Amino acid sequence: MPDSITIAIVEDDDDIRIQLTGYLEGEGFRVVGVDGGAGLDRLLAAGPAPDLIVLDWMLPGEDGLSICRRLRAASGPPIVMLTAKDEDIDRVLGLEMGADDYVSKPFNPRVLLARIRAVLRRSQGTGAPASEDAAEMLGVVDLVIDLAARRVTVGEARTEIPLTSAEYDLLHCFVTRPQRVLSRDQLLDWTRGRTADAFDRTIDVQVSRLRHKLDASGSAAAALLKTVRNAGYILAAPVGRAS
Repeated sequence: MPDSITIAIVEDDDDIRIQLTGYLEGEGFRVVGVDGGAGLDRLLAAGPAPDLIVLDWMLPGEDGLSICRRLRAASGPPIVMLTAKDEDIDRVLGLEMGADDYVSKPFNPRVLLARIRAVLRRSQGTGAPASEDAAEMLGVVDLVIDLAARRVTVGEARTEIPLTSAEYDLLHCFVTRPQRVLSRDQLLDWTRGRTADAFDRTIDVQVSRLRHKLDASGSAAAALLKTVRNAGYILAAPVGRAS
């Protein structure tokens, strides 16, 4: 996977940025390091965009949360946040701003590498078996999900809904297992695999974000993602093939 993959590291601590750059380059990635939001903006303006951004939360000037929010609003690259904050509410806030994953400082570079690879697999559509996603399109109410392209559209006009890789993976779980109660642990395992921890509140945040995106698009599917108290979530609608 690393071949031709570019990662941007946004970190104001020179030592951490240099160490991470060297480590990830040693794993075969192309790495560009910048020390804040202004440097990242220049990098994005020069193009092409990196495949993933490792973004520090505590930056001088514009902080990582603000940067994450505006990048996500512009459908920017996947984001893994680095944070010295380890409270549940802080993790939730990072996810609500649009981060695809997070790693708490101090961290083992191998843990960060595993999170980066998992997010890249999701964003590039390499995490599902070929037999499952082979040019298959699924439909549920007014949504069409193109599994091969990882693209979700709504309505007769087929307007694309801009989902993050984490949001798409969550929707994928529901449309491939419709009308079944899926527990938080199952959803966490299917969407994050071995990089998951016991913090299942991330699933609640991501379901909320997914509902919001679907609702904002005008899709009736938002109301069909139902919470089952003390059990998990269910897509309360049949799913069929679409063309």
